[in-house]
Formats: sequence, structure tokens, C-alpha cells
Amino acid sequence: MIVMNFLVGLPVMLLCLALQVAVSFWSVRYYVHQPAAPTGRHGFLRDIRPLLVAMLFMMTGTLVQIAVWGTLFVALGEFTEFYEAIYHSAVNFASLGYGDIVMTKPWKLLGPLEAVNGVLMLGMSAAALMVILQHMIKAQRDQLVQRDHGTGNRNDSGT
Repeated sequence: MIVMNFLVGLPVMLLCLALQVAVSFWSVRYYVHQPAAPTGRHGFLRDIRPLLVAMLFMMTGTLVQIAVWGTLFVALGEFTEFYEAIYHSAVNFASLGYGDIVMTKPWKLLGPLEAVNGVLMLGMSAAALMVILQHMIKAQRDQLVQRDHGTGNRNDSGT
């Protein structure tokens, strides 16, 4: 039973990894290709729009991964309703572990496998969003420094 769970679960984990890498790559690439805001032209929504788009794309990627696991559970005959399979998958993927729905003994190990997969994939999303946020902060800091040097003002502890 254990071997069969791994033979079924590991390819799905690899598929989720491939999806996550593609989504993370696209999200960071999308952000990098955004034009810089003209100096002095800032707006809250304008400044955070690339981060919001990347986050929404990553959330969509996460939902697709949850659906992949849910589809597997239906295909294995663990659930007859897709809604129940998706619910169970989302609980596993997010590592909530409510325990209100439990799979049958032969496939029970897929739950923890999905939870491990979810923790890793959500961690990758968080890391990609952090890279984007760090870049945004650095870009804003660089703009402030450039503006201050252009006007002769200094905001640091120097003269």
C-alpha cells in the first residue's frame, strides 16, 4: 500500500512542482517587464499592481494544483462528488487537516503527501512574492535617493 501511494503521489507532486515553477517564473518575469513609474508619478494602486497581478496568478496556480489533486482523488474512486474531492484536497494542500473527511485505508497516505506538497508549493509562492516585494522596495528607495541627489537634499545621517 505504501509503495502504491508513492507511485501515484510522487508524479502528481512533480506535476505540481512544474506548475509552481512555471507560475513563479511567469510572475517574477511579469513584474520585471513592467515599466518603471515616471519620477514623481506614484499612486498606491499603480505601485502595487504588479505585485497584485503576480499574487493573483500564483493563487490561480495554487487552485489548479488543488484541482489536480482533487481530480486524482475522484479518479481513484475516493470521492463521487468533485466538490468533496476539491474540499478535501484544499484542506490537505493548506495543511489544515480538519479530519472531517478521511480517505479509505489504501489511499490514506496521499493526504499527508499532498500536505507536504502544499507546504512546499505555498512556500515557493511566498518566496517569489518576497523577491518581487524586495525589488519594489529597492526600486522605490533608489528613486528616492536619485531624486534627493538630483535636488541636493540628503535624508541620511550625512551632511
